[in-house]
Amino acid sequence: MSNPTQPITTQGDREIFAEDIEHIRLILKRFPSLSRKEIVHTLCETLNWLTPAGRPKVSACTKLLHRLEVQGSIRLPAKREQYSHRTNAEVSTPALSLQTAAQPLLKGSLKALGPVRLVPLIDPADRALWNEYVERYHYLGYKRPFGYRQRYFIEAEQHRLGCVLLSGASRALGARDRWIGWDDRQRMKNLPWVLNNNRFLLFPWVQILNLASHVLGQLVRRAGDDWQQRWGYRPVLLETFVDPLRFQGSCYRAAGWERLGRTTGEGLVRAGKQYQTSPKLIFTKPLQADFRRLLCSDQLKGRTEL
Repeated sequence: MSNPTQPITTQGDREIFAEDIEHIRLILKRFPSLSRKEIVHTLCETLNWLTPAGRPKVSACTKLLHRLEVQGSIRLPAKREQYSHRTNAEVSTPALSLQTAAQPLLKGSLKALGPVRLVPLIDPADRALWNEYVERYHYLGYKRPFGYRQRYFIEAEQHRLGCVLLSGASRALGARDRWIGWDDRQRMKNLPWVLNNNRFLLFPWVQILNLASHVLGQLVRRAGDDWQQRWGYRPVLLETFVDPLRFQGSCYRAAGWERLGRTTGEGLVRAGKQYQTSPKLIFTKPLQADFRRLLCSDQLKGRTEL
């Protein structure tokens, strides 16, 4: 007989207990006409399975239900036909157009360029254009981000200068995790408060000295407010990776980011899959002075207090 005080499995950062399984069975029995999507949202609400911003953790709950059905623990309703209307901002490989064609060389001083601003993107058409620029000019190309994210265009007067993306942090990163000092439980619980500068691109025709570090400094100053406004909670730390075969991270150092070391070049590998990568430089930048205390605590619940 299982111990009711001990979890019987985990899904993501959540421990699943026997009473949770019984609750799932009860919902399925009580509401047999619900679709799978409706069941997931219902369970997220009744089990309080929510993101820090209070939104349902749809992906994690869906994966758990699939696992339980495969194991024979539950029986889900039959799948219903669904129609997907994907926008250009959601396609995996954006088509290239004249909108993102190379522009004349832009040189000069940062002062002569005029005020530089990070423009957060919400409109689907702007996001699709951002995707196209990244696919065309970033050496990693465009990959559809998962979970919470924030895209920016870098602009100055009439010039569009580049692209920035903030998204979720790496799930486990030895050098970072030791530097923070959190344990596995704290890491799983508080990881949403760490953001990854997943893409940073200045267009190849833009050659302005000190522009990159200037943009990174601005990103640090506004990331917390922008994330709070869009997703409902305030992050406390930024991280990024730099490929030393291509760059040395000089702009990050100039903007006050701290180099923690390198990744191992290894990761979570699924059966039958190959994981090939080279070690990357790890840089971090706190957004709050007491970031370590917060990330190693149970204080970060729901919306982070300003």
